[in-house]
Order: sequence, then C-alpha cells, then structure tokens
Amino acid sequence: MQAVTLNNGVEMPIVGFGVFQIPEDQTQAAVEAALEAGYRHLDTAASYGNEEAVGAAIAATGLPREDLFVTTKLWIQHAPTGSVEDETKRAFDSSLRRLGLDHLDLYLIHQPLGDYYSEWRAMQQLHREGRVRAIGVSNFHPDRLIDLIDHNEITPAVNQIETHPFHQRATDQELMRERGVQIESWGPFAEGRNNLFTNPTLSSIAEAHAKSVAQVVLRWLVQREVVVIPKSVRPDRMAENLDIFDFTLTDDQMSKIATLDTGASLFFDHRDPAMVSWLGGRRID
Repeated sequence: MQAVTLNNGVEMPIVGFGVFQIPEDQTQAAVEAALEAGYRHLDTAASYGNEEAVGAAIAATGLPREDLFVTTKLWIQHAPTGSVEDETKRAFDSSLRRLGLDHLDLYLIHQPLGDYYSEWRAMQQLHREGRVRAIGVSNFHPDRLIDLIDHNEITPAVNQIETHPFHQRATDQELMRERGVQIESWGPFAEGRNNLFTNPTLSSIAEAHAKSVAQVVLRWLVQREVVVIPKSVRPDRMAENLDIFDFTLTDDQMSKIATLDTGASLFFDHRDPAMVSWLGGRRID
C-alpha cells in the first residue's frame, strides 16, 4: 500500500476505509470484510456511534496492532463544570476504550467550533505522552488552520476536509503543503451528488482505462497526494476501491477532471451561522 509521510515522520496509508454512516449493527462485518480485502487504515469518529464495532472487528481479525493505522475524532467538548482540556482527555479515553486499543495512530478535532484551542492543548499533551502517534483536525478552513498553527506548539499532521471532483480544494491543498499539513478527503465520491457516477468526463476516462468511475476518482485523488477513505458495505466494492495502483491518469485527463470543480461544498458550509449553531448544540454522550 502506498503511504504518505506526515510532518512528524509517521507513515499513513494513502487509502483507508471509512465507516461514516455505516449503521452500528453493520459496522463490525463491514470492517472485517475491509481488513480481509487488504485495508490497514481505518477511519471512524466518536460522533459516528460505531467505534465499539470497529474495535470488535479489529479484535476479531487478530491482525498485529502495528500493521494498522486507526483514526478517530473528537466531538465538540462542553465543560459546564470542568475544563475543556479535561473533557478532551476523558473523551480520548472513552474512544480508546470503545476501540479496545492502547493508543491511536491519529486523533482529529472533528469540527472547527467551540473551544478547540483547549482541545488542541490537551491533544498535544496526549501526543507528548505517546498515547497518540499524530494529531490533526477536520473541516478547518485555511484561516482557522493557520491561526491554530501559528499559536500552538504542534502543527496539525492532517486536515480531513470535503474533497471530490466538484469541490477540489487545490488552493487549500497548496497552503497545507506549504505548512506541512497532509490533506485527507472525506466524501471522495460526493455521495453520488451531481450524478458523479454517470458524469460524462469521468465516464470517458474510466472507459479509456477499463476502470470504474469510482476508481478514476480515487486514482485522481491519490495522484494529487490526497489521502482517501472511501466507504462501502459491499466486499466487491471494497476490493475495487483498493485496485487503483495499476494505472495512471495522464496530464490531459487530470486537467479535464480539474474543469469539474465548482469551488463550493455540496454538503454544508462551516461558516453558515445556522450550521454552526446546529453543530455546536449537538451532543453525542
């Protein structure tokens, strides 16, 4: 498996398996199938409600811990009677317990909301203690990302953001590259929006390589050095999504895909006041 090297020297597989929106009662079987297919990078989150099932799958397969790269995410912490730093450490411990692990490979702040500076200070401490190999963020726009970098000791290793053919984030990626932050895509297939799987440009490129549109999208991201975490509950699709290293998109094909960029989210805007209020008021415990 091709890997990227994070800013602290940790290697991260460039293709992983995501479990967002997989029901808890289906997650263990899906993760076991993914590990059987060859995935070694798993991505979950406290807010997904399926960390325990991911952990059960890891335990069931018996794979050596050092062969796996496991990511989970911290939801927005609220501390009416204590400190956000303490709540962050407790949330980390809860995720570890649900996963059945003694350390994480990557821990991300899930949303750029609330007192994420206190969350980051706690995560820096967890990193110094060796309980997590790398720390990063998710859904951070460039301004908030740079502000966090400039006022803290550790630069986030990863920023996991919406990235797909219709929202390509090339400018964001270049800024991250300059600051040593690895871009990671969530929603690489845009959940099929804008008729992605029948898009004429993507379909034509797929036909030229005897590949699927999904494989073309993942190959396009990998060639841009974007980490991807596609999700599926079908073993055949899991295998297909890993089978992207035996072909290369030409410069002309990469340029054609670049024309699909709309420059806007197909899901939600983290700067929309209504969305900020909804996310900030959501409780998961």
